[in-house]
Amino acid sequence: MPIDVAKATSAEPRTTELAWDHKDVQLYHLGIGAGAATPEKPQAATDPDELRYTLESALHVLPSFATVAGGGMALAGGLSAPGIDVDLAAVLHGGQTVTVHRPLPVRGRATQTSSVPAVYDKGKAAVIVLRSEIADDDGPLWTCDTQIFVRGEGGFGGDRGPSSRLELPDRAPDLTTERQIRADQALLYRLSGDWNPLHADPEFAKLAGFDRPILHGLCTYGVTLKAVVDTLLDGDVSRVRSYRTRFAGVVFPGETLRIRLWREPGRIQASVTAPERDDAAVLADTVVEHG
Repeated sequence: MPIDVAKATSAEPRTTELAWDHKDVQLYHLGIGAGAATPEKPQAATDPDELRYTLESALHVLPSFATVAGGGMALAGGLSAPGIDVDLAAVLHGGQTVTVHRPLPVRGRATQTSSVPAVYDKGKAAVIVLRSEIADDDGPLWTCDTQIFVRGEGGFGGDRGPSSRLELPDRAPDLTTERQIRADQALLYRLSGDWNPLHADPEFAKLAGFDRPILHGLCTYGVTLKAVVDTLLDGDVSRVRSYRTRFAGVVFPGETLRIRLWREPGRIQASVTAPERDDAAVLADTVVEHG
């Protein structure tokens, strides 16, 4: 088996130096649709609230930028960890959590410490859990927990892991909004550091079992958090405390995301679907905890 569970989970934590500046933040925001017209902001390119994502003199940082800061090293680190040797065509992103310890700076230098706390056996697949803790000279900045789903690598008799399934509230959503995904969205988003050819190369996508390239799950993740912040958190990124999701299905560039949101004390629950495919599930078990 190409995953040596004992070796992966007992390995010493690895450290990587990260650096980013305003250009990385702006590129990431553009990659998740900043500046694009929405039902709430038909003139988004020049909307003052939207310029906080795109104009360097007014910039703030959406917490999901943590997943690409320094070039998306968290996911790359998980696939190169000791004891792990998997086929990239079999890899999908299973889930993601970002916990914010303080607002992300527009530019920074930090140290990422990565470990593999668990590898779960899902039968036909394995799930590699990667934890990345990022700190700078002033202390902790954020923690990322990444679940990497590897098809064909289960069945080794390991722990199935905890269930994170979350029922939707038994009432109508407080808000439903839609976000159009551009046909070239994946080509722009991948410039932030996720170079998996699954998102750009039609031939590679076919090898992975898709008839065409799919959008990065973390792009959908960012689009959704931006929608939550813009519509229910007064555009204030500093209110986000943590954000978690399970990637329940794929998105194809050119499709629409239908985002349903429910307010609850201290948190917002979301459901994201693809209306062009009978509201096929895209993100599930999705929660933004906020102050």
